[in-house]
Amino acid sequence: MSTDATAEYDYEELGLVAGLEIHQQLDTATKLFCDSPTVERDPEEADREITRRLHPTKSELGELDDAAVEASRVDREFTYLAYDTTCLVEEDDEPPRRVDGEALSVALQIAELLDLSVVDQAHVMRKLVIDGSNTSGFQRSILLGQDGEIETASGSVSVVDLMLEEESAKRVAETDDGVVYSLDRLGVPLVEIGTGPDIRSPEGAREAAERIGMLLRSTGAVKRGLGTIRQDVNVSIADGARVEVKGVQDLAGIEDIVRGEVGRQAELLAIRDELRERDAGVGEVTDVTDVFADTDSGVIRSAIDAGGTVTAVPLFGFDGLVGRELQPGRRLGTELSDHAKRHGAGGIFHTDELPAYGVTEAEVDALRETVEAGPEDAVAIVAADPETADLAVEAAAERAETAIEGVPEETRGANDDGTTRYLRPLPGAARMYPETDVPPVEPDPSDVEPPELLDEKAERYAAEFGLDAGLAEQVAFGQRFALFERAVERGVDPTFAATTLESTTTEIRRDGAPVESLTDEHFLDTFALVEEGDLAKEGVPELLATLAEDPELSAAAAVEAAGLSGVSEAAVREAVAEVVERNADQVEAEGMGAFSGLMGEAMGALRGKADGEVVSDALREEIGKRS
Repeated sequence: MSTDATAEYDYEELGLVAGLEIHQQLDTATKLFCDSPTVERDPEEADREITRRLHPTKSELGELDDAAVEASRVDREFTYLAYDTTCLVEEDDEPPRRVDGEALSVALQIAELLDLSVVDQAHVMRKLVIDGSNTSGFQRSILLGQDGEIETASGSVSVVDLMLEEESAKRVAETDDGVVYSLDRLGVPLVEIGTGPDIRSPEGAREAAERIGMLLRSTGAVKRGLGTIRQDVNVSIADGARVEVKGVQDLAGIEDIVRGEVGRQAELLAIRDELRERDAGVGEVTDVTDVFADTDSGVIRSAIDAGGTVTAVPLFGFDGLVGRELQPGRRLGTELSDHAKRHGAGGIFHTDELPAYGVTEAEVDALRETVEAGPEDAVAIVAADPETADLAVEAAAERAETAIEGVPEETRGANDDGTTRYLRPLPGAARMYPETDVPPVEPDPSDVEPPELLDEKAERYAAEFGLDAGLAEQVAFGQRFALFERAVERGVDPTFAATTLESTTTEIRRDGAPVESLTDEHFLDTFALVEEGDLAKEGVPELLATLAEDPELSAAAAVEAAGLSGVSEAAVREAVAEVVERNADQVEAEGMGAFSGLMGEAMGALRGKADGEVVSDALREEIGKRS
């Protein structure tokens, strides 16, 4: 969904600067630092659990990362689900064993495609992780290449670096005490590609991401599907600040995120100017539980009855601005609430939205009086247990103070509607450490061959195999181009193979078939049955749907199970004659003009058991007899 918040803005005038960080999982046999397979598991298959608590540590320079410090203020427990396919490396009970050779080779291919200079010696580093997504509290990362470039329709974009990293654990659940992660994903090889701040428009950001995505898929060695590629976008405008937006899942979403973040920063700057004009400030945190002693507000009543407190902070000069919209459906008050939620509160109330939620006008007046807030001021309150209420309202107060300064540097999360939410402070440089358990590697780019690019592959498919341009592009950019080439090598008609792999699979997926269950062998065996005359082309969709539902079946067994065994020419003629007889009046009136309608009926009667050309010939002959 696109946002309209920035439709009127001139990006050049605003000084938009953006860059990308692309994270792509590699499709290797084993993980980056151990022999565990890179397979996805169902959390219900876990056979053990590990529980950890993480704490910030100082860098070698004696510094603490701001993001780690903030995270440490929230007391959380992390639970990790382990499987028979994970090992002690993922559980942080054993040192990493080696750098996976296959992952290194794929990463070097990517470096070549990005025109990067590969380092002579690659050292493994530890990067501090503060969200619990790694059992060790850090992610292992290897710098492989620097100083590259890609070309887009909007101009060239520099590629600053290429990192080979281990993927984080997969978040599967939130609990009252913390977060549950799954270790099946932890350690899967991942490349991180960082561009320079060369992007000047939302469209330019999308074009750069599309180009990088095409180059990655050209290797044929990257994982596909939801969650296997993630795009982070760094956005700033003049007088604003660098904001990292994490977790953009699709290319179209990149444009929306950039537009939305530009609009948010512009609105924050306008609020800053207004606050400074009003000589705004933030007051002291105050316990105002007594104001709400007899409240009918459900949220506040519930907190007080549970032994909690209501804590308030006056925001001098903020009246009308806390409720000001920054992005569609998100206000400055939402930003204050996001910070409060980091400390376990459900959110905040503020006077720009009160009276409401069961809070009366009289209670608002009493609240203002208690904290000495005037008509030009706003008040934010939190109702929760005493510790949470204090921490949450202080966090909201700190964010309000930042609003007077302008746009804070921070890390934000992408929402599906093109808006963003606060996650944590922007990580600093004090989060990198040398890894002492893995020796350096000396990558040799000459050991790998650069792959054929997907757009070049599409052109070749059209020229070499006679595919139309659209179908050639579908196959080349699809997940099964390698399978297509194997099929054609075995003598399968290229158009038939391409149509089956792209159009037919899309068709049966729409009908609910779990297409992801189909293997390469399922397709190759299906093609063989058609080529040998044991299956009509028309029966392929039903056969593949049957195999998708029961992938343990062989293609030959699925033919029998689906009742798709071929029929004789005599049986075809008999079925066609019955169709023509049922429609004798139409045939008499229209002659061969009835062919199209009757062809569909005849094919339906034969349920894909006969070749279309055979049915067509028989139908034309039968109609001719009666014309």
